[in-house]
Amino acid sequence: MPSKPSTNRLAKETSPYLRQHEENPVDWYPWGAEAFEKAKSEGKPVLLSIGYSACHWCHVMAHESFENEGIAALMNEHYVNIKVDREERPDLDQIYQTVVQFFIKRAGGWPLTVFMTPEKVPFYGGTYFPPEDRHGLPGFPKILKAIAETYVQKPEEIEKTVLDVQKAIRQLREHQANQTKKTVDTELLKKSVDALCGNFDATHGGFGKAPKFPGVPALHLLLRHYHQSGEKKILEMVSYSLGRMAWGGIYDQLGGGFHRYSVDEKWLVPHFEKMLYDNAQLASLYFTVCQATGDDFYKTIGVEILDYVLREMSDEAGGFYSAQDADSEGGEGRFYLWTPSEVKEILDVAEGALFCRYYNISEEGNFEGKNILNITQPLDRLAEEMRLSPEVALKHLRSAKQKLLEARASRPKPFRDEKVITSWNSLMISAFIAGYRVTRNPIYLAAAEKGAAFILNQLYPSGQLLHTFKEGVAKLEAYLDDYSFFAIALLDLYETTGSAEYLNEAHTLAKTLEDQFLDAAQGGFYYTSSEHEALIDRVKAAYDQSIPSGNALAVELFLKLFYLTGTQSYFDIAEKTLQAFSPDMEASPFGAGNLIAAADLYLRSPKEIHLVGDPKAPETEDLLAKLDSLYLPNKILTLNTGRSAGDFKQETWKQVDGKPTVYLCEGFTCSQPLTAWTEIQKALRP
Repeated sequence: MPSKPSTNRLAKETSPYLRQHEENPVDWYPWGAEAFEKAKSEGKPVLLSIGYSACHWCHVMAHESFENEGIAALMNEHYVNIKVDREERPDLDQIYQTVVQFFIKRAGGWPLTVFMTPEKVPFYGGTYFPPEDRHGLPGFPKILKAIAETYVQKPEEIEKTVLDVQKAIRQLREHQANQTKKTVDTELLKKSVDALCGNFDATHGGFGKAPKFPGVPALHLLLRHYHQSGEKKILEMVSYSLGRMAWGGIYDQLGGGFHRYSVDEKWLVPHFEKMLYDNAQLASLYFTVCQATGDDFYKTIGVEILDYVLREMSDEAGGFYSAQDADSEGGEGRFYLWTPSEVKEILDVAEGALFCRYYNISEEGNFEGKNILNITQPLDRLAEEMRLSPEVALKHLRSAKQKLLEARASRPKPFRDEKVITSWNSLMISAFIAGYRVTRNPIYLAAAEKGAAFILNQLYPSGQLLHTFKEGVAKLEAYLDDYSFFAIALLDLYETTGSAEYLNEAHTLAKTLEDQFLDAAQGGFYYTSSEHEALIDRVKAAYDQSIPSGNALAVELFLKLFYLTGTQSYFDIAEKTLQAFSPDMEASPFGAGNLIAAADLYLRSPKEIHLVGDPKAPETEDLLAKLDSLYLPNKILTLNTGRSAGDFKQETWKQVDGKPTVYLCEGFTCSQPLTAWTEIQKALRP
């Protein structure tokens, strides 16, 4: 019987994902010098496994292979094994995902399995491997034995592959550095939207076929084009997509919040994990579409997302948790599934009949014999069919949802990853600001301010921003995403509250980005700072992944700070970054959606709205509410009492006749003072 490892190194880690593996018979090491020194001294290759706590296939490979005594013995005998949480070390994940794609000639994913030298250079890799040959994949034990044998007996083959990988990385960076830097095309947004429209699913909404992701950046680009062009069909594409998603199984019809993606094109069967970053981006999008359409349906979905986050994903101190697992009770999605009998045990006859009809619950089911809740027709139409008034139907439905939500809470819950990640929390802070602007619910503004205070107090000690927090421990130097997302969230708070402290902190973060992340020669920002651990590559990425591109939000940050402070170098940095990535934006509107949005802010001078008035006065709040009800994608708002904002622009804006007064500036020209809403609204039109 193979012996278990003598020490349990992962038990010392705060990462919930690493702790999920602390009882494995695999002798896991965290990423660090100890593991690589051991590999070098013993002449062994390194086996790197990257995953995250809510990943279904990570769990599958863990159960099949890492908990298997025989497979673990092979790993321990022939390799030094490293386990990495990709949410803690996205820098490692970016590099090794790219390299593995060289090997497998397709997109990567998780779990990521990488075989490398003690010098951290990969020579083979893949994603999920089964415990024996199946799914057209070789069994993991076969892979382990073959690679170990080659490493010992044919080192020249390993060396050749290592050189090929190093060459490929070098060529990729040289291509990025040498590609032609171009002035940003003034027609970039229109051309991008044309490409997106060509991939639009007119039947189900969204883009492409299964598996289907919400595509938030692409939908935001359509909205921007609608704002510029006034084309109603573009707005309808967005609103239709959001309606179909909100009716589908990808949306948690009982508890609010979206699952990761849909495995089918109809939005019916989700991959059941729930991620903070998805829900932050989608909440902001739904509130934005409410502004663009005036339809409260979209506000309702946004509110349900935020209320879910407050209820289930919030730390009492103000941080937001990272994820909820796809699995519970040993299976995927079981927490969310229902049968007719389960529903009728809880509800009375009238409520049960309506609920089952409205949420498409049948005896045969739509997922493993049970039902994922989804909507197939409007409630008023169903009420008419069931001979109920709309008011009675809505009353029954609300009562039923509350009862079933309470009943569901007693089920074994999916695992919750309670890491607090700076970048993801920043996206959620911005989402709560978006919710406050549309609803004026002070709870949402309080959540945003509390979230920002948590980061400032717990993850920003002595001016050094950190990436993650768990169990009282903040650690890991922050990445580009952390700095740029948090600075944008602070600007959102500044625009909403008028507090110059938020503007000052955003300015400080921008200076760190300029000093430690900026590629001053070529343009653009590296993912890691000059203070980070040196790795085999230093990535400078243009494209959005599951979260927005850090370069995109850095451009937005520097452009907004330029207009707020008048510092020309900020504009120059943003412009040079956009020029560096202009070929990427032209090549992939799907991949570079947030960069293209930043380019739109650059190309179209923003509407600078300077509102002067007592922030606590009802008249000022009324005017702010009206301004926030409008969809203005390129907007910068300052709220002050006639004094300059912090240490920045020194203009003194004066009230007229004691009324809240607006000065609109665009293209470095400012309007006369405006106090009448009709005049302000007219001046804000595209």
